[in-house]
Amino acid sequence: MADESGGHPGRTVGAVISPRRERTRGRLLDAAFDVFARHGVQAASIEAVCEAAGFTRGAFYSNFASKEELFLALTERQIRAQLTALEVATSDVQPAEVGTRDGIREAVRGIIASVLPDPAAAQSWSVMALEFELLALRDPQIAARYAEQQVRLRDELVGVLERLVGSIGLRFAVDPRTAVDLLLGAFETGQRTALLAGADDDRASVLIEALVDLLVTPA
Repeated sequence: MADESGGHPGRTVGAVISPRRERTRGRLLDAAFDVFARHGVQAASIEAVCEAAGFTRGAFYSNFASKEELFLALTERQIRAQLTALEVATSDVQPAEVGTRDGIREAVRGIIASVLPDPAAAQSWSVMALEFELLALRDPQIAARYAEQQVRLRDELVGVLERLVGSIGLRFAVDPRTAVDLLLGAFETGQRTALLAGADDDRASVLIEALVDLLVTPA
């Protein structure tokens, strides 16, 4: 089992991460997703993540201070991947295509399809996120870090969406932050409802499309 330890525990803000260490972090994050999805965040052990990644505990602690920090890094990586996919999907939409409500709905369907993970991954993310939220509700320190991350990433999402909506000739009919909060709430509610019902449907997409009718208008 590889031991790629060295440096200080966790990731220092603003520090330059070597390619080797970045690869180590990536493998640990990939392994964490699989282990968390199989066993749950709380039941999963650091040893299981290290074994799945092929590294020692030393390699783990040179990159992450705790299992909770690992989960937050995993969440951040996933959200940033979705933001990149969002940018790419929106770049394919032309302003002329969203001149009508039907055109807006069609564009929204295409963008959502490009951003969503596959159904199995979506279910794993929903379960892991709910479990971590419960952990955060019981632990003020975890709650503070989780809330800070969620606020920071949501602020970034608001800026990205406002810019992308404007780039295709649209605008939010309400305050952008309010619009994003409503859209995210609808998505999470629709996704969880579908998962609880055991339904392989597009409930989340339908809810978002309905909200887009109310929240998005030609500029």
